[in-house]
Amino acid sequence: MNAITKELLKEVSDYEDGYEYAYNIREDGICAGRKSTENIKIENKEDNPGLVIRINPGTKGERVSIPACVTHGNVDDVVYNDFYVGEGADVLIIAGCGVHVETGEPARHNGIHRFFLEKGSHVIYQEKHVGTGRGLGIKSIDPVTEIYLGEDSCLEMDSLQLGGVDKTLRQTSAVAEKGAKLIIRERILTDGEQQARTEFDVEMNGEGSSVNLISRSVARGNSYQQYRSRIVGNAPCAGHSECDAIIADNGRVDAAPELTANDGDAALIHEAAIGKIAGEQIVKLRTLGLTEEEAEAKIVAGFLK
Repeated sequence: MNAITKELLKEVSDYEDGYEYAYNIREDGICAGRKSTENIKIENKEDNPGLVIRINPGTKGERVSIPACVTHGNVDDVVYNDFYVGEGADVLIIAGCGVHVETGEPARHNGIHRFFLEKGSHVIYQEKHVGTGRGLGIKSIDPVTEIYLGEDSCLEMDSLQLGGVDKTLRQTSAVAEKGAKLIIRERILTDGEQQARTEFDVEMNGEGSSVNLISRSVARGNSYQQYRSRIVGNAPCAGHSECDAIIADNGRVDAAPELTANDGDAALIHEAAIGKIAGEQIVKLRTLGLTEEEAEAKIVAGFLK
């Protein structure tokens, strides 16, 4: 690995001069290190660039990290990763991505991840995206996440992107069977001329299934954000979509949640709120000795926590 990769790994994953568990490091489209364990096997895909990760039934308390790093311009990295999570397993999956540019050439990472959760399994999925470097090349990260939730399974996804990425299209789709649960927490910060688009599409096909989509975002400078969510209830189920955004400077946010109930016992709710930081919040913090800029930074940090 080069020095830039090591710094990006510290930003997007829990890398500390190595990993003590299952991992695969992707550097500029090439594997830079891999380790499987007794319960978590990582192998190359046969049909596309990417990985097949198999987690044995009953696996508890283990983790797997699959960070991807692009360290220079003129790279368009596309990877396909499939996760097969066995019945009753309970694991942590970390899939961060960093893009670094020092020239005027663009760089992009497109990670296409598919999750197949068997009955009663539970996954915490952490995804952090960063862009670094002083170059003028456009830094793009376009993650695609497909989730298939078996009976009584649960996936909790925590997605974080706090600056540095010029363009991103984040597409997440899911299908939930009986008793399955999906929880997604998204936090995004854009500035300058950056653009971020989020698209959620969830179908609940099983009785007692549920989804909770929570998005927090801040748009600064001349940046633009777009939020789209579609929740479809095809059975007695519960769905909730919540989008809260703060705009500053000339930032713009467009939010459009959509609900479709195809069953009389489908309980679906959506909320969307967009606005500026309340003036009284700034005033209160300034009475404690903070400057206006420091007060705004504190409010934003708390909002995106």
